[in-house]
Amino acid sequence: MTTPRPMTIPMITADPEADAIRRRGLRQMRTIAVGLLVLAAAVYVATLGRDGVLGFVNAGAEASMVGAIADWFAVTALFRHPLGLPVPHTALVPKRKDELGRGLEEFVGENFLQEDIIRERVTAATISLRVGRWLAEPANAQRVVDEVSDVAVIALGKVRDDHVESLIREALVPRFRDEPISPLLGGLLTETLRDDLHHGLVDLALTELHDWLVDNPDTVTEILGERAPWWSPPSVNERVSARVHLELVRWVADIRDDPHHHARRALDSMLEQLAHDLLEDPATQERTERLKERLLEHPQVLASSVSLWNALRRGLTGSLRDPEGAVRQRLLTEAHAFAQRLLAEEELRARLDGMAADAAVFAVSRYGAEVTTVITSTIERWDGKEAARRIELHVGRDLQFIRINGTIVGGLVGVLIHAISVMIH
Repeated sequence: MTTPRPMTIPMITADPEADAIRRRGLRQMRTIAVGLLVLAAAVYVATLGRDGVLGFVNAGAEASMVGAIADWFAVTALFRHPLGLPVPHTALVPKRKDELGRGLEEFVGENFLQEDIIRERVTAATISLRVGRWLAEPANAQRVVDEVSDVAVIALGKVRDDHVESLIREALVPRFRDEPISPLLGGLLTETLRDDLHHGLVDLALTELHDWLVDNPDTVTEILGERAPWWSPPSVNERVSARVHLELVRWVADIRDDPHHHARRALDSMLEQLAHDLLEDPATQERTERLKERLLEHPQVLASSVSLWNALRRGLTGSLRDPEGAVRQRLLTEAHAFAQRLLAEEELRARLDGMAADAAVFAVSRYGAEVTTVITSTIERWDGKEAARRIELHVGRDLQFIRINGTIVGGLVGVLIHAISVMIH
């Protein structure tokens, strides 16, 4: 069973105006070449049978005609059958375009897609230095920030709530459910305690709690009154509640102002024990996992996550749309800083250029064969006659010089041969 040949497709004319210029140039050079042939023929006829100097002219004209016709045949045979005659080894481009395509594919692969060549060209291009110089221009940096901001706004607008819900429900929640959270929380809490990162949060919480207690004495009194015995007189309850409130304010203030307060140490000890239990105690780990499951199964988790995303998106979108927004200004500052680093740090440029070369080599090694195959597959689908016309349009003008040179050189050789013949006789 024979494999069907791929369907031929017409070649696309990329630039009609450029093709028109090439066509005029080809026509002019053909006219010159034909004109020289006609001139040689006319001289040959006019000097036919003459001796002396005209004999030399006749011999030169004869040889010029032979050279012109031979080179016309050679040039024409590349693209079509001369005079329409199916002479063997003519119309080479239409007949052998597939072989030419494979040869071109091998040539490109062997001479252009080599690792050493790619690395040399990427390094010589000094991409990072050019980027640094270009980005150092305020107008260019602003253009980059504007483009990035516009694309980011469009991308954020394309993300719908159902996309976020699907991501959380189908990707994040199953991942969180399968991943034990106790070791993660225990390790995070251990590192937090080791670096004393929690003290800032404790200070903030104590400050806020103290301010709230000072500003809301009636609420505290009401809460304490609800817990008083039913038989206790109201006047006693009020005095006791006021005293408890006062002592509570003083106690929170003491903890806030004393970094070494025993309550702080007790909190540190409790957190250390919790971190240890999260990492080592099976019972604590089991309770933590059950709590995680209840949180993941609660419908409010999904709704809260979507609401958080929407709030984040609105904030980002608003800042990105505002030319004076914080995000745009930060991006512009980072762009300027990056440009200055590229210009000042040769080591950074060398590292980035090396990364660019590695990426180019990886892309070529992985996809180079597919890229060069495009040459063969495309040429195989071209119509043979159309391919010949297009190639002739691009190189035919230069090939006409072969005919012109053949006419001139043939005439000179003819004169030389005639002179040798005269000397021998």
